[in-house]
Amino acid sequence: MATTLRSLREGIARNPRTQRLLLACGIVASGWWVAIDVVGSLRYAGYSYVDQTISELTAEGAPTRTFMTVVSGVPYVVFMVAFGVGVWMAAGGRRAGRIAGVVLSAEALWGFAGGLAFPMAMRGVEATPRNEMHAVYGIGMPILFLVAIGCGSRLLGGRFRAFSYVAIAVMLVAGILMMPQVAHVATNEPTPWLGIEERTNAYAAMLWIAVFAAGLLRATRAAAPVPDTVVVAPQQVRPLQP
Repeated sequence: MATTLRSLREGIARNPRTQRLLLACGIVASGWWVAIDVVGSLRYAGYSYVDQTISELTAEGAPTRTFMTVVSGVPYVVFMVAFGVGVWMAAGGRRAGRIAGVVLSAEALWGFAGGLAFPMAMRGVEATPRNEMHAVYGIGMPILFLVAIGCGSRLLGGRFRAFSYVAIAVMLVAGILMMPQVAHVATNEPTPWLGIEERTNAYAAMLWIAVFAAGLLRATRAAAPVPDTVVVAPQQVRPLQP
C-alpha cells in the first residue's frame, strides 16, 4: 500500500497539470454541491428552501432521495476525493495540509455513506432506529469540516487564515441558531428560517473550499519551475563568392 501511494505521489509530482486538475476539482465540487441543493429543492413539490433542512431532500420516502444521493451525490464525492488528493499532494511535507486533504475526502465519503445508510424520517413520520442514527452521523460532518478548515488555513498566508476564521465563525453561529429548531422537525412543527440557517452553515463551507482550491492553484502555478529559454544566435551569412 505504501509503495502504491509513493508511486502515485511521484507520478503526480512529475505531472503538474494532473495536480492542478485535482485542485480544480475543489472549485467544481463546491459549485456542484450548491447546484445540487438548489435543483433538488425545485424538484421537491411543496418543499420550502427557506424553512426546511437540506437533509429532508434525502429523507426516506422523499421524492428527491434518489436524485440527491445517487444522481447528484456520486459526482460530488468523486470531485471532493480528487480535491483531497490534490491538497495532500500540494501540501508536500506540511502535516496540516496533509490532514486537511485527508479530512476533506473523509467528510465527503462520510456524508455520502451516512446519507445512504441513515436517512432522516420525513416530517410527521415516526422515526425508526435507522432514522435516529441520522442525527449521530450528521454531527460528524461539521466537525470534520471545521478540522479541515483549521488545518487548511495554515497553508496560504495570513489573509486566507483570517478568511478561514471568519468562515468558522459563520458556521458556528449558524449552527447555534439551528439547534433550538432541530427537534421541531421530528414533531412536524413549523421551523421558520431553519433552511436558511443550515444553508448559511453549508454554503460557508463550500465557499471556503472554492477559495482554498483557487489559492492552492495560484500557489502551485507561482511555484512551478520556469522552463529554460534557449537563445539561438543568428547565423552569419557569408557573401556569395563571384
